Amino acid sequence: MTHPPATRALLASALSVTALLAGTGCTAEDEPRPRWFSASASASGASPAVEQPSGSGAALTEAQAQAALVTAADLGEPWGPTRGARTWRDGLLKATTEDRDCQRLLDVLYTEEPFGAPKGPQATSALDDGDTDAQLRYRVAAHPPADVDRALDWMKSLPGRCGEFTAATTRGGIQGVEVRELPLPPVGDARQALRVMLAGETEEGELTYLTMDLAAVRVGEEAISLTNAGLDEVYAEVTQQAVQLGAQRLAEIRKQGRARI
Repeated sequence: MTHPPATRALLASALSVTALLAGTGCTAEDEPRPRWFSASASASGASPAVEQPSGSGAALTEAQAQAALVTAADLGEPWGPTRGARTWRDGLLKATTEDRDCQRLLDVLYTEEPFGAPKGPQATSALDDGDTDAQLRYRVAAHPPADVDRALDWMKSLPGRCGEFTAATTRGGIQGVEVRELPLPPVGDARQALRVMLAGETEEGELTYLTMDLAAVRVGEEAISLTNAGLDEVYAEVTQQAVQLGAQRLAEIRKQGRARI
């Protein structure tokens, strides 16, 4: 990835995250629209019919969770099935810092599980952007609502608690980290999202600049979690549109289940 000379100088001198990331927007209005955006509305139609559980219908089956996923077909080109985890996952996200909340955030970014291990049915889709090499991971899983709400409250506090900090990677690199709140559409019962930006250098002096969105939504007794990350362009619109489509789809599948009881 090529950075302008001014950015390279800032990184090399002080790793000042604020200076490095000045002008980087978190909302759809601040970023260029990805190519698929104009077609996204057509992907938000009715979710496919799936077999309903025979019990009370309070929780989804694995088949329903699978049907509630956002897929490459929803996002359109250049998105497709993942080709595997990027090397930056271990190289940049395996990191440590002194503050307990900031360390928990780094651990969540690496595991991509803001609510911990699922307590019931789950399904996951993993997608790659063929143009920018961004990776998106989308999960639908059953979690106790109280646990989800506590995690969302914790996420909401992080821009204040961990707005800027430094972290050391397992390979000895130092990164400047900035955490911002990322607005989400008003979907689900509760929601929260963050944009986390990590800037540093490799041992060879190569600049690294990772952007990672972390979004989470509770819909009844199920939760959606999403990460969208990469070393090049990471569009907030992708995160926001995927959350909106996914939450609407999950709510519709839950509604179908209740109607058939």
